This record gives sequence, C-alpha cells and structure tokens, in this order.
Amino acid sequence: MFKKIMVPLDGSELAECVLPYLQAMTEAKGVQTVVFVRVVEPFSLTPVRGETGWLTEEEIKQLDTKSQAVAESYIEKLVSGLDYGKVTIQKEVLVGRAAEQLAEYARKNDVDLIVVATHGRSGVSRWVLGSVADRLLRSVSVPVLMVRAPGCEPRA
Repeated sequence: MFKKIMVPLDGSELAECVLPYLQAMTEAKGVQTVVFVRVVEPFSLTPVRGETGWLTEEEIKQLDTKSQAVAESYIEKLVSGLDYGKVTIQKEVLVGRAAEQLAEYARKNDVDLIVVATHGRSGVSRWVLGSVADRLLRSVSVPVLMVRAPGCEPRA
C-alpha cells in the first residue's frame, strides 16, 4: 500500500519513538523505500533596533555549515543501526523552515506516507511552541501517521 515512507526527525529521542512502528510497517509487503529527513533551520538573529549584528556573515555561514554537518552525522549514525531487510533506506538533510521543507520534499519525491512523532500539545502550549507535525499534517495531501511520544500527554 505504501511504497515510500518519509520519517522526519529532529535529532531527539522523542522523535525516534516512531522507529518501532516503522519497523512493523517495513515488514509488511509493498514498502520499498524509507527516507529519513532532518531539517536544519538557518541561523538567524533579529537585531535590536540601533544595534549592529554581533556576528559576521562568515560566522553565520560557519554556524549553518556546522549545523548541517551535525544533522548529517546524526542521520548517518541512526541509519547505520537500522535493518529493514530489502527496503531501501535514504537520508536527506534539508535547509529551511521545517514544516515547509518537509511538505515540499514529500510533494516532489512521491512520498506515500509520513510517519512523525508528536508531543501531543494542544491549546496555548501548541500555539506558543508551535507544532511542526501539525503544520505538516495541514500542508500535505498524503496520509500522516502521528505517533504520540511516550510520556507526552495532551493538555488543554
């Protein structure tokens, strides 16, 4: 049923709570590819009025490059410990705003299903902290399996 599954990760153990579900899904017939995706948001500072930036363009570029390298290392380490049999495993590191980059990747790469962890926030905490999973759910046309991380209870 699902040939290509995308798994967004943010580098946290919480996000990795989807892995047992993914293992079960890859054992079902039909899954051909699993793509692990990590999005790195570019470093940005909003300067205070009248204050000049305290980081140079070159320093910001170095921070972005380091963030991308950390993300690539994380994905590589995670994938090296996984075995999904004949299922192809791909790794992607994207740069930009997480929900937008993930939705665009899913559209352009024929993703059939997205499997993502969620804190299960609701109400004010979701509004204040945001929810990549929620924004992703609302911006793609493919099914999204949201896995509530252990210990994360919904709050109003």
